[in-house]
Amino acid sequence: MKLHQLKYVHEVARQGLSISAAAEALHTSQPGVSKQIQMLEDELNLQIFQRNGKRLTGITEPGRHIVKLAATVMLEMQNIKRVGDEFSKVETGTLTIATTHTQARYKLPAAIKQFIELYPHVKLNIHQGNPSQVTEQVANGEADIGIATEAISLDERLLCLPCYEWNRCLVVEKGHRLVNANPLSLAKIASYPLITYDFAFTGSTIVSKVFHDAGVMPNVVLTAIDADVIKTYVGLGLGVGLIANMAFDPDRDKDLVRLDCSHLFPPSTTYIGVRKDAFLRGYIYGFIELLAPKFDRKAVDEVMKVNRSY
Repeated sequence: MKLHQLKYVHEVARQGLSISAAAEALHTSQPGVSKQIQMLEDELNLQIFQRNGKRLTGITEPGRHIVKLAATVMLEMQNIKRVGDEFSKVETGTLTIATTHTQARYKLPAAIKQFIELYPHVKLNIHQGNPSQVTEQVANGEADIGIATEAISLDERLLCLPCYEWNRCLVVEKGHRLVNANPLSLAKIASYPLITYDFAFTGSTIVSKVFHDAGVMPNVVLTAIDADVIKTYVGLGLGVGLIANMAFDPDRDKDLVRLDCSHLFPPSTTYIGVRKDAFLRGYIYGFIELLAPKFDRKAVDEVMKVNRSY
């Protein structure tokens, strides 16, 4: 059994059973990936992947165990490399952050500016997605840190630190009837076409629960992951927009009116998430403290010690 064979198995599973995509990601040949996986299967005397001719169609029962263990091995190899880098290249490396558009656009810039000044030789990557995608990127080792609301704190693979609380506001065109509709209510919001965040009305999110518990059915006509897109369509007269308070900029959004909704919805908490079994480079601790000053290195280590998965 060779380490690169486990790497190929891991990558094929990660690429949705596409050998060609795995080969491209690993900068090797498709026949080479296929041959090494076949050699590993022969050595283990079992099939990891189900096949239809040369095409992979699924993962076998023993294969699921092997894929899971291969993922663990890859993450531990990554940890070993990070240990080496930490003690030989203290202030160089790469920090990959997975986060939502709203956090990246409105909350992170100040912390990122400070981080670049403190760690000029660390390369920063920012991946954007919805909270579920952010969670998976961190859990799979594709990102070092995840910053998102709600969903990320529910994954048992991650250690999540509460970063800050935020609430929502309604944005409408100037002269809209709701501007003078005091007090603003869920029923009044639901009487107009609503534009809001994608996934805001699925699952058990705070917004959908509040409307559901009140027995009010909002008329959602458009969803987006980008608050700027929501505001653009509000400006076109397509509806009223429900967005995070932090996403309203009085200078940039002069043609819109912000109506506070904090009395209608409980606050949401944005979390910083890292894998429980990850080795954190010094600059990762540094970034966490910039975003959540109460979590210095000592505080993070104490929480990590309590929550280690092994």
